[in-house]
Amino acid sequence: MIEARGYAAKTATAPLAPFTFSRRDVGRNDVLIEILYCGVCHSDIHQARDEWGGAIFPMVPGHEVVGRVVKVGKGVRKVRVGDPVGVGCFVDSCRKCSHCKDYQENYCDHHFSLTYNGTEMDQKTPTYGGYSDRIVVDERFVLKVPKNLDLARVAPLLCAGITTYSPLKHWKIGKGHKLGVMGLGGLGHMAVKFGKALGAHVSVISTSPSKQADAKKLGAKNFILSSDAAALEKNAGSLDFILSTVAAKHDIELPLNLLKTDGTLILVGVPEVPLDMHPASLIMKRKRIAGSLVGGTKETQEMLNFCGKKKILADIELISMKQINEAFDRTVKGDIKYRFVIDNATI
Repeated sequence: MIEARGYAAKTATAPLAPFTFSRRDVGRNDVLIEILYCGVCHSDIHQARDEWGGAIFPMVPGHEVVGRVVKVGKGVRKVRVGDPVGVGCFVDSCRKCSHCKDYQENYCDHHFSLTYNGTEMDQKTPTYGGYSDRIVVDERFVLKVPKNLDLARVAPLLCAGITTYSPLKHWKIGKGHKLGVMGLGGLGHMAVKFGKALGAHVSVISTSPSKQADAKKLGAKNFILSSDAAALEKNAGSLDFILSTVAAKHDIELPLNLLKTDGTLILVGVPEVPLDMHPASLIMKRKRIAGSLVGGTKETQEMLNFCGKKKILADIELISMKQINEAFDRTVKGDIKYRFVIDNATI
């Protein structure tokens, strides 16, 4: 076994604190990665505080992992020692179902291993994430990072990036489409960047008037203040798609009213409680509500290559591991533009 150091939540109410644990030895198809940076996702907070239920403690969060390969198994052909690599939201899957065979492991019919707060394929051994100094991952779930990108700013692409890129690609959103991005946080700012890069006309929908200037800087052509009745009326029925990144309880009727006939509201944010909606909001204009869960390994690699080509990166604030509990609190308050990233050398 390989000794690892990280930070863990011991209970749902305890602050994250130093934690020593073991990683498996490097097998034939495994890659040992020295973790250099790890993004702080809002879902890390939900899970560390057991706000979604089913938390496994002690918990080492982190699924936006970037580092360098330090050792490979004898069967590994995908990467070499020294390569910059990433690991996203899951580290294994059944590999036998139709989704896995199509490299959409995120929709595995049987069991996929979350990078943390999950279990290995034996469904017994807990997984520990990227708030740590090293990780061992099967090469199939290791992503190559373009060498022209800043590794610290790449980290959020492994969740915030692919979570927003995947639905835009699935619904073929691009030139000629009017896209609304609801919420301008870690996910939302990436959605604006991808929407612009894919050629869509992007509108940001936000509760905060202070976000307007940032929305324009990121590439949005329009800003809709959701507390402004006149702005909502002016933009009613104007959007083809809305990607909602909001992770708090909100009025789902509001974005539905902004959609055109046959418009689609795509949910990627996960509030703690169910959202209420009247069926007439869909029926009257044949609108749809859909959802999307990150992306598989093939699509995530495609996204990273796209970012390398277009030089798309997350906007981050780099922190030391000792600042993680403060970062959790600031994330909940929305006090970050737009993603905290841990410098794992500080563990």
